[in-house]
Amino acid sequence: MNPYILATLLFGLGLGTTVTFASSHWLLAWMGLEMNTLAIIPLMAQHHHPRAVEATTKYFLTQATAAAMLLFASTTNAWLTGQWDIQQMAHPLPITLVTLALALKIGLAPVHSWLPEVLQGLDLTTGLILSTWQKLAPFALLLQIQPASPTILIAFGLASTLVGGWGGLNQTQLRKILAYSSIAHLGWMILVLQFSPSLTLLTLLTYFVMTFSTFLVFKLNKSTSINMLATSWAKTPALTALTPLVLLSLGGLPPLTGFMPKWLILQELTKQDLAPTATLAAMSALLSLYFYLRLSYAMALTMSPNNIAGTTPWRLQHAQFTLPLAITATATLLLLPLAPAVAALLVL
Repeated sequence: MNPYILATLLFGLGLGTTVTFASSHWLLAWMGLEMNTLAIIPLMAQHHHPRAVEATTKYFLTQATAAAMLLFASTTNAWLTGQWDIQQMAHPLPITLVTLALALKIGLAPVHSWLPEVLQGLDLTTGLILSTWQKLAPFALLLQIQPASPTILIAFGLASTLVGGWGGLNQTQLRKILAYSSIAHLGWMILVLQFSPSLTLLTLLTYFVMTFSTFLVFKLNKSTSINMLATSWAKTPALTALTPLVLLSLGGLPPLTGFMPKWLILQELTKQDLAPTATLAAMSALLSLYFYLRLSYAMALTMSPNNIAGTTPWRLQHAQFTLPLAITATATLLLLPLAPAVAALLVL
């Protein structure tokens, strides 16, 4: 892609999210979301592959549906209350519609089925943008319309953690596994959204860091399926040793960074007398952990058949820039000792 066009599209992505962040009026927020969608579509379709075009079409239709629903909900709210202000959502009908529209935007269960299909059709870089940056604007709106209906949010959250766990179990494609991982993590964020918005933001931030390092690992290895991951020991032995830890952090195992948000969320849910919800969420995390372990096993504990020529690529110099991977992988593995400080800040 022409660098000027790429720069324009990335500027459009940033601008769309910033407009939504800065807006207090529903029309302006909707406009920011539309700018965001229109900027990422050329990035998704840039490879002119039938899969990419199909994924782009699915994404466009889904986002257009969600945007239309959001516009309808905000118009309904203005009709019922005379307010266009985002924080003046008083009537339950528009609140429910907006929550549903934003759930469709970010891919929460039960309106999640577009996400694995779309992510599977994209290259890893665009997939990374879709899994991280594209979640920011809808999350900003979800945080602003609190207090939303608590029952709906908890239902969405539990459904997402369960679907994210179950859905990834029989997948062999890494991008689909990461899509289900994204759905499960979003479920955890939504569960605690109404009780502690700052904890939701912490979870979102740690999810971004962990997903960033996972995508960069797969990009460095040029892996898109579990079988391709199994040959990575010959290409990057040091990274192959570290990657299982990154994946286990994504699964939420102590003593890695990914344990911190899950631990704090379970604690918060228990404080709110939602012990059954917390138990169900913790059990669903085991499902996700299984497929992260599968990836770790394929990568570090199996040796794929290799001839002498196949074991030499690791000696060659890598052309890719690895500093972002080094930074995010370090953050993914080593930030758990900051948990007491984070917990103290969340109380303030």
